[in-house]
Amino acid sequence: MKDKLFRTIENLEPQMVSLLSDLVGIPAISPLGGGKGEYRKAQYISKKLEEMGFGKPEVYNSDDPSAEEGIRPNLIVRIPGKTSKRLWFVSHMDVVPEGDRSLWETDPFKAVVKERRVYGRGSSDNCQELVSSLYAVTALKELDLLPEYEICLCFVADEEVGSLHGIQYLIKQNLFCGDDLVIVPDMGNEKGDFIEIAEKSICWIEFTAKGKQVHASTPQLGRNACRAANEFSCSLDDALHKAFPDEDKIFEPAVSTFEPTKRNANVPNINTVPGIDIFCFDCRVLPHIPLEEVLKVVDTEIKKIQKRRDVKISYEFLQKEQAPSPTPSDSPVVEILKETIREVYGFEPHVGGVGGGTCAKYFRDENIPAVVWCQEADVAHMPNEYAEIDHMVNEAKVFALMMLGKNRS
Repeated sequence: MKDKLFRTIENLEPQMVSLLSDLVGIPAISPLGGGKGEYRKAQYISKKLEEMGFGKPEVYNSDDPSAEEGIRPNLIVRIPGKTSKRLWFVSHMDVVPEGDRSLWETDPFKAVVKERRVYGRGSSDNCQELVSSLYAVTALKELDLLPEYEICLCFVADEEVGSLHGIQYLIKQNLFCGDDLVIVPDMGNEKGDFIEIAEKSICWIEFTAKGKQVHASTPQLGRNACRAANEFSCSLDDALHKAFPDEDKIFEPAVSTFEPTKRNANVPNINTVPGIDIFCFDCRVLPHIPLEEVLKVVDTEIKKIQKRRDVKISYEFLQKEQAPSPTPSDSPVVEILKETIREVYGFEPHVGGVGGGTCAKYFRDENIPAVVWCQEADVAHMPNEYAEIDHMVNEAKVFALMMLGKNRS
């Protein structure tokens, strides 16, 4: 039966590539990133689901006046199984902006299939897994195989900028429970042997240094916000790393990270001392460290630089989320996934933690064990992003066997 199932999935490859290519061609960028949201992509997926015989999906719209049609849609498809226990596959429809188009060799929103890859923004993150989960259940349907569980495919909005209109919104609708098996296929590695069970806390901070703008030939008359920001950024970087040297080997890297990243333009000309300078820190903190302790260090360093440079430093959080406890490595969903990976790939997977955030975090907040797994190239958010077709087919095999559970004979 397994061989027949795998052959069916392999025969579905052209349809999978076609759907993935179509999805790449429908930008679904958050209004926060200059886009219109997921409305058009959700409309296309809904129509496709009906054409494939799954009927109309459940639609959960989160209101967002800045998005197309004023909504951020989330879709759920349910396939009855032998038992009422639910197995969820949660992938996201939204993508990040393309960035600098000059770095792309092809149009980021026009899929190009070449050398068993599908190139385009969102091909890997996360449309590859949306397609593989859908065609896993399609293969079962074609072979008239009854899943062990009720299969719930969940296609969510807003994952790339915090999930407020996506999985956080769905959790508030009381759609999930502690007995659910939840797979978030949104992070993995090239081999496919890594299962993510933990994430670091995330704290994105935007700092504003305010001094006094003057002509650069008379700097003594002003207060250089750029110099203060430079000095503060370096001192804060050093202070945070010294304050939090702890390691947790489940993560790679094993330490908390504190990275100065984005910096806004201040003045347009060279011969002006800027009075305002704005920059950001991306902090990924080990789960056992309260973010409030991190902020104590921030506040201490602010007081030092304000006194030393006679400037005002303020800050706001662009994202601030304390990480929940990891999913237990012996939880049922981890064991089922491990067993299936062994069966498909023939190797032993390992569990660990990551610095990035996924939808799994919000399930863990609710004490719902969730795991993150997929087989993918490390090209998310990069120019010339691509999905490996072989990876997508392999994922469909893993997902299909998970869906069958004990009904594999």
